Amino acid sequence: MPLQYSKVFMKKRIILFASGNGSNAVNICQYFEHVQNIDVTEVYTNNSKARVINKLTFFGIKTNVFNKVAFTDGELLSEIKSKKPSLIVLAGFLWKIGSDWVKEFSNKIINIHPALLPKYGGKGMYGTHVHKAVKENHETETGITIHYVNEAYDEGEVIFQAKVTIENEDSIEIIASKVHKLEQANFPKVIQNLLIKDYSES
Repeated sequence: MPLQYSKVFMKKRIILFASGNGSNAVNICQYFEHVQNIDVTEVYTNNSKARVINKLTFFGIKTNVFNKVAFTDGELLSEIKSKKPSLIVLAGFLWKIGSDWVKEFSNKIINIHPALLPKYGGKGMYGTHVHKAVKENHETETGITIHYVNEAYDEGEVIFQAKVTIENEDSIEIIASKVHKLEQANFPKVIQNLLIKDYSES
């Protein structure tokens, strides 16, 4: 059950970035529907065919599609700055975040990775690619890592990790399902806890 607040605070604003299916984005939106003073204000995607666009229509949240040029030439960065987000959450967003973004939003961009970093991180390591590598290397556990974003893929400061046991007979699909359950259970709560901490320090 989402935590609530007993005091009146200025609303915190979350902006989501997603590239594909949007299961984490939808889960985050559902969670914060029931939380006071924290709103998911907008979602940005680099994929005009991303299923996340249709999925979020139900929530009445504006979805914005952008291209590589806008992402790299400063246009999108300026737009996001004007919206003054409390936190930028990468929920299945696959492009590397540039140093200008990291500098502008220091410790305000977080990502979730479907493995226990520093294992199975880096360029090209996402989704099924991660689970396949975990299976092939006969790992006995895997999990999720939520971390701040820096200039390198999956190398930012770790905020939270959760583990799950892998059985010998587990297929790649079963491993993916186990990790997905960890994502769904933990990602919104970690986001909320970060924003609660932000309240206490402001």
